[in-house]
Amino acid sequence: MKRMIAFTSAIFMAFTLQAAAWEIGDDGLHKEEWFSLTFKDIAEDIAAAKENGKRLALIVEQRGCIYCKEIHEVVLADPEVRDYIKEHFMVVQYNMHGSEEVTDTDGETLTEKQAAKKWRLLFTPTIMFMPEEAPEDMDAGQAAVAMMPGAFKKGTFLEMFIWVNDKGYEGEESFQTYYNRRWREKHGDTSQPE
Repeated sequence: MKRMIAFTSAIFMAFTLQAAAWEIGDDGLHKEEWFSLTFKDIAEDIAAAKENGKRLALIVEQRGCIYCKEIHEVVLADPEVRDYIKEHFMVVQYNMHGSEEVTDTDGETLTEKQAAKKWRLLFTPTIMFMPEEAPEDMDAGQAAVAMMPGAFKKGTFLEMFIWVNDKGYEGEESFQTYYNRRWREKHGDTSQPE
């Protein structure tokens, strides 16, 4: 009986470890099955997202980024976060040091690496939230309605997506003010968010 319990436990642990394994692409980036694979023509991606009732978000990452790893393995693994983003956003992944071709909103064709430099991105992950209509007279970095540079915990991460989806950037309330107000509403006190 002890052997049967030990064997069953070993099988269970093997399946649990296998289920927790994260798929890493050839480029060293974590891959989410629900991220959109596109030709990285940002104007076309903005239009495709809109046709599907969504907003376009570009996530820029790099191999070996511990913060990118945490976003995928902790934050995006949370069903509340993942399901909200999947419902409201089309997400396209970019490699900060990649060589895939990108067509910027201003029409320039360049590599992912060149685009990241052009958009003055310094941190990974950085999420760029694109407008509902593609501009022709500015690049994606200038056109982004909001950017989230670096890794944040679940609350801040999810609230940024909600704020963008609700077009909070059009109002007078900054994201920080919005987030602090929402924190107080949820927690019923005046303490500062973590």
